[in-house]
Amino acid sequence: MANRSVPEPTGKAEWVLTQSTFRQFLKWIDGGADSGGQRYLEIRRRLVLYFDRKNCVSPDELADETLNRVARRLEEEGTISSDTPAHYCYIVARFVFLESLRGQHRQESLHDRIPAAQDFTEEEQQAQRRSNCLQQCMQKLEVPERVLIISYYQGERRTKIEKRRALAAELGVTMNALSIRACRIRDKLEACVRKCLGSAE
Repeated sequence: MANRSVPEPTGKAEWVLTQSTFRQFLKWIDGGADSGGQRYLEIRRRLVLYFDRKNCVSPDELADETLNRVARRLEEEGTISSDTPAHYCYIVARFVFLESLRGQHRQESLHDRIPAAQDFTEEEQQAQRRSNCLQQCMQKLEVPERVLIISYYQGERRTKIEKRRALAAELGVTMNALSIRACRIRDKLEACVRKCLGSAE
């Protein structure tokens, strides 16, 4: 339990998740065995489901916030050895969830969703199918494409813009060129997901 600390919120503008930090994060999650980003995607998927089960309004954003905090701690400390990667991510996720309860009107949101419990179950199943298809399609991408598209869509608002600037600088391209690359990869993923969902029906 000693040395187990949870990083502070990553809303500080001065901290940006760089490509090198993200690679370090992937390596730590993989535990020395290169999974090509698949282990990262699996942990993120499980975090999204965790926040979804907690009836959070934005489970995807909270999952990304959790992973950003872990990545920041890893960058600051160099390593995290107090827990396994998955376990440590869940520890941070619990704190992120508690903070989200304090920051928004969660009780009202929960009451609004209780009457539609049956509909929510169907939506949850559909979301699970989309998630499974996305995972399959992500695995078909080349590793550089996979890392780029994950990095490109991390964060939100100002933080996302700063991350994209840092990513473009690291790749040695303009923001416009980076946007075009990401758009092509996204189009490829969307076409793959549509095909996957169509074959599952």
